[in-house]
Amino acid sequence: MMLHMKNISIEFPGVRALNGVDFNTATGRVHALIGANGAGKSTLMKVLSGAHDHYTGGIQLDGESVEIRTPAHAQKLGIQTVYQEVDTAIIPSLTVGENIMLNQTVQSLDNRHWMNWKQLFKQAEDILKGMNLKLPVKKLAGELTLAEKQLVLIARAISSNCSFLILDEPTAPLSHTETTELFRIVRDLAKRNVGIIFISHRMPEIFEICDEVTIMRNGEFIVKKETADLEPQQVIEYMLGRRMEDQFPARSNTLGDTLLEVAGLSDGDKVRNTSFYVKAGEIVGIAGLVGAGKTELCKALFGASPTVGGTVRLNGKELKLTSPHAAVKSGLALVPEERRKEGVLVAESVSSNLSAVSLKNFSKLFGFIDRRSEKNTAQEYIKALGIKTPSESAKVENLSGGNQQKVAIGRWLLADADVYIFDEPTKGVDVGAKRDIFELIAKLAAQGKGIIYASSELSEIVGITDRVYVLYDGEAVKELATAETTEEELLFYSTGGR
Repeated sequence: MMLHMKNISIEFPGVRALNGVDFNTATGRVHALIGANGAGKSTLMKVLSGAHDHYTGGIQLDGESVEIRTPAHAQKLGIQTVYQEVDTAIIPSLTVGENIMLNQTVQSLDNRHWMNWKQLFKQAEDILKGMNLKLPVKKLAGELTLAEKQLVLIARAISSNCSFLILDEPTAPLSHTETTELFRIVRDLAKRNVGIIFISHRMPEIFEICDEVTIMRNGEFIVKKETADLEPQQVIEYMLGRRMEDQFPARSNTLGDTLLEVAGLSDGDKVRNTSFYVKAGEIVGIAGLVGAGKTELCKALFGASPTVGGTVRLNGKELKLTSPHAAVKSGLALVPEERRKEGVLVAESVSSNLSAVSLKNFSKLFGFIDRRSEKNTAQEYIKALGIKTPSESAKVENLSGGNQQKVAIGRWLLADADVYIFDEPTKGVDVGAKRDIFELIAKLAAQGKGIIYASSELSEIVGITDRVYVLYDGEAVKELATAETTEEELLFYSTGGR
């Protein structure tokens, strides 16, 4: 089956998100849809999946014109989507089987039919068996790992009519092993004549799994090519419209005295007796695979865990990190991994987000906010950080992932902390925005700030940090000078090597 999207355009208040975009693919193919943050990839797929109904242009399936204006109609036509925010699509109080067969269950209830639960679980088991997965169908979905939840959503998508499956940043939360398993399933679905539309910012994955590539920039179609006819550098140039300079900024910082000392930090079984230090002007990496405890370590250090043991000293003074509020008052800042959930207020404006953690700077008599000062400051930071937004009053939820991340970082720049903790700061961010984020971090270090950079992207650890601690099973198992190590050595210790 052929899919053609022709001359697709769509506007939102203050911005033209798509401008005459063409997109063509077929069943049985794995097709990468890529572009910088804000290029329009997700918007185009939301048109295809019926989430945006006010588009202009045409859509054809096997030469027949179709009007897709609702998600239900898209699903009826065989177009299914698994979005990046897996937790919002899974119903944790239902079983694996009930989540897989959710569409059929809803249809039965709508038609007031009795449910044959035995048959439902048997059908769910058959779908999982066809995917070569061994998940207990009667296990509560809330007890699954993030990777397992994603596989359940894919199983749900193919449980009904599925000709085209859209996967939006599917590997962002996955470990290497989990990604390998996902790719096995993707290849198997393609062999079964399902068309996969694969949205990703990870270049190696595109060249590993995809047959063809469509590249977008600034809401427009740029080029479509077979993956075999492209080189990674070409793809980056198409995405950015220019040659990409070195990914990581040159740094020649002089390190100061020890700024932060952490001794025996523990948080149940998630973080175990971890000690490290950070000097002024130093970028210290916390490396490890997904699930190693990096996020838990960052949250424990930020006072966001109730059962924390150990001592934390900043500028020689012991801190009592009983809450994030106490951490902020002490001079710590955290840019969390889940930016939409924890890093920004998605329903609020850019200016409100940027001022959120430093409202005292904008407070007038009797606690009223000086909106003019807030607006002027927001405009300054939007320009300085290169945040792409129609205005400072635009809602953050309407920005691309990379620009949301810049807002999440910008709010802490206003707070002027002593130590900045970055947890997977480039997750779901394109190569151009990554470079901007690396520049911001390097500037903070040059100002004498202490930086903790936690990431499972080992190339980033090697490229941006001065020293690195490798986490395995919640424990720091190795300390290394970054200039004297390699990605291979970091991976060795990350996987339990001794």
